[in-house]
Amino acid sequence: MRKISTKRFAGWPLSFLLCASILFAPFASTPVQAAEADKETKITLLGTSDIHGRFMPWDYALDGPNPTGSMTQLYTIVKKVRAENPNTILLDAGDMIQDNSAELFNDQPQSPMMVAMNEMKYDAWVMGNHEFNFGLDVLEKISSQFNGQPLVGNIFKENGDRYMPAYTIIEKDGIKVGVIGMNTPMITEFEKGTDHLNGIIVKDPVEETKKAIAELKGKVDVMVGLMHMGLDNENGNPGTGVTDIANANPELAAIFAGHMHTLIESQTVNGVLISEPNKYGSHISRIDLTFEKDGDKIVLKSKEAQALAVKAADGTYEVSDPALEETLHPFHEFARADANIEVAELKGTNLVPADEIKGIPAVQIQETPLSDFFTEVMLHYSDADVVAHQIDNDKAKLDIGPIKKKDIAFNYQYTFGEVTVYEVTGRDLKDYMEWSAGYFNSTRPGDVTISFDPKRRASKYSTDDFFGGVTYEIDLTKPYGSRITNLKYSNGTTVKEDDTLKLGMNAYRMEALIAKGGAMEGRKFKQLWSSKDASAFGEIQGTIRNLSIAYLKDVMKGVYEPKIQHNWKITGVDLTAPERADVVELINDGIMSVPTTEDGKYTNIASINILDTVTQEEIDTLSAKADVSAAQFAGVKTKGAFYQQLNKARKAAGNGEGETTPEEPTTPTVPKPTPTPGTSKPVKPSTPSTGKPDTVIKGKQAKVTAAYLNVRAGASSKAKVVAAVPKGTLLEVISTDKYGWVKVKLDGRVAFVYGKYVSILK
Repeated sequence: MRKISTKRFAGWPLSFLLCASILFAPFASTPVQAAEADKETKITLLGTSDIHGRFMPWDYALDGPNPTGSMTQLYTIVKKVRAENPNTILLDAGDMIQDNSAELFNDQPQSPMMVAMNEMKYDAWVMGNHEFNFGLDVLEKISSQFNGQPLVGNIFKENGDRYMPAYTIIEKDGIKVGVIGMNTPMITEFEKGTDHLNGIIVKDPVEETKKAIAELKGKVDVMVGLMHMGLDNENGNPGTGVTDIANANPELAAIFAGHMHTLIESQTVNGVLISEPNKYGSHISRIDLTFEKDGDKIVLKSKEAQALAVKAADGTYEVSDPALEETLHPFHEFARADANIEVAELKGTNLVPADEIKGIPAVQIQETPLSDFFTEVMLHYSDADVVAHQIDNDKAKLDIGPIKKKDIAFNYQYTFGEVTVYEVTGRDLKDYMEWSAGYFNSTRPGDVTISFDPKRRASKYSTDDFFGGVTYEIDLTKPYGSRITNLKYSNGTTVKEDDTLKLGMNAYRMEALIAKGGAMEGRKFKQLWSSKDASAFGEIQGTIRNLSIAYLKDVMKGVYEPKIQHNWKITGVDLTAPERADVVELINDGIMSVPTTEDGKYTNIASINILDTVTQEEIDTLSAKADVSAAQFAGVKTKGAFYQQLNKARKAAGNGEGETTPEEPTTPTVPKPTPTPGTSKPVKPSTPSTGKPDTVIKGKQAKVTAAYLNVRAGASSKAKVVAAVPKGTLLEVISTDKYGWVKVKLDGRVAFVYGKYVSILK
């Protein structure tokens, strides 16, 4: 069937389109069917939340495409739903204008987020906590650009008036929907120490929802909540989760939740349907309300919720709306240009080493020059004795060469992270550090990898914090709460419990630590200084990102050569066991893998142990992956012994040289691929024509068939890699051996490649 463009009918009266659809329908409904249809009306509510500046499918911190979620992709979904049901209402639950470079446009004439929302025809938008990050002047400037209705019912002016309306009424097909908007009261904690909330008062959203419901009664047919709050109370504070709102306000038919960056497709609390669409434009929540008309009365007959994902089950992503992309293109180019401003040159060494083991990010388990760099910046500007920060990016990377603004943003992803200095004791510091070390699992004898506690790994506060100005060890053989050992100041003096010291850290982290359930619950600390203070660097220049840029430009004079500080290390893991080398090879070659959560979202949640008893199931599974017979491992008892024998067996069978791209190809010697002479059938080097150990082959060339192939100094997978050559490279062959190795010449020197990944040409 030929598709009909909806653009041709833009602006036509809905009544005409409905009549036309009836006139041209291939089959007319019977009078009884028509009467039944007239009794029911379905209103579809679509809710987004926590989009955080993703107006295009682009990561401006990385300056690269990111198809996992964006306004332009969500618009494609919205259009599909509107085509299915014209009675569709589009809502957003907050945190729209912060992150992914959206804040670049605060002093520009237009915000791309408002342009996108207006093009998509959002009906209402509730203010999230991050809407208040820039102060009320900026918020008022940006929200004034929104064509729909901004909401936030629990925030008031000092004169008692609401700062923004608590609700709006939207009518679809004669049915009036009251949408009530509330923000998390935690913004008073998040904005503590700033003037961002000066002139307004934040009240209890549970009680303010009650008041809004009372005002709406008799004016609407149904009421729904649009709440920048998660399902559960935050940090144990009552009235900060929509569960409390639902329990106190059963008059609500449904609630769109947000703030906690969680996917909740459908959950019911006290009869109230709740849905939350995750974060960063990855999903849109859909709530369908079906009404029955009974005379003059309109009755809610049923309700259901689901989440519509940008990423389909088959791994494909939703198409980005081309018209909206074109509209947003000038903003896109502006943000890209800013991201690529060079601020310094990195010399000496890369700031993050390559991961030794796939699935275990080096940046989280060891001290790196990158974490030392941020420590250096914080200590320089804060005058603190000790500083703490987080790197919440497992793929953090900054290699030798130009340092651009986008590199700083990519590696420190909390846009508004700052340095706030508190007066604490040595005991407070150690309690914080012990909480941080709880990010790791305890180890047992035989553990050869460091792993992460699955609950901490999956939580909103999901990183191990790094501490500078002190040296320390994290002993994972010790129980939770007793892991920090050899804690000393940088001058070598032991940190004592009754010491008074200045601790520089992110204020948001501190609020979580002193909240209910936190490591320092109920404690109060004197705030001495903040980089965001007007007397310091101010709201924007006081962020760690901008302090880092200033440090590189002004202090380092545009050249940075890192020096390892040797602040900390993890102990209690056997990194020297002979079997560990086999574990590393088996994982990196794809035979084994580090343990993950069932959904695969979080990796490395358990350590690999070489002393545990191996099961027949594991023997069979890994043997099949290695393409060797499992029978040869009969009688093997421990996992470590099995891993060693498995690795040896697959190498003997010629299965030990994978076609993997090096983690860090540095500057490999790469001969230029040349045209392949002839079309002769290749000869497999694994079956040389003679039975001799080496078969000399003169005047032949081997063509690399792998994506990248390691060229080694010897005929062994453990031999030193001297180069990595790409697919199509032609190598001069010297000889082959019975084990499948091919001796070649590369740039005049003798080297070896594994024959499975080359074709020898006649």
